[in-house]
Amino acid sequence: MTTDLMMIDMEIGIKAYDIDAMGIVSNIVYIRWFEDLRHLFLEKYFPYEEMIATNISPILIKTEVHYKVPLTIHDHPNGTCRIKNLGSSKWEMDFEISSGDIIHCKGKQVGCFYNLEKKRPSLVPERLLEAYEEAKLQMHDE
Repeated sequence: MTTDLMMIDMEIGIKAYDIDAMGIVSNIVYIRWFEDLRHLFLEKYFPYEEMIATNISPILIKTEVHYKVPLTIHDHPNGTCRIKNLGSSKWEMDFEISSGDIIHCKGKQVGCFYNLEKKRPSLVPERLLEAYEEAKLQMHDE
């Protein structure tokens, strides 16, 4: 099932250490911003304290990045992260870094949850599945 229901966005401040010798944001910085967005997403929908209390942790399987238009230290980008697919055992998130109408970077992460006690992948936590179902119902009602 595909949806854009669960989303986080944040303003991004470009730091001097984010740019390279040519004055543009280094490619690796976008990965850090994806991680910042994913952490904000989890903070809202399934905080780490709750994850650790249930002995699970998210793990990444794959990250894809598509660079479009370079950013400089003078730009004021915004980042978004949304659940694209949420199944019983893995998740997929889409990312976008933009400023105004300009898309600078798009990306995707695929991951699952890992049971720290059993040392193997686990099902997607019930709390996330419930939030996902609730968001689908709200969208359907609108």
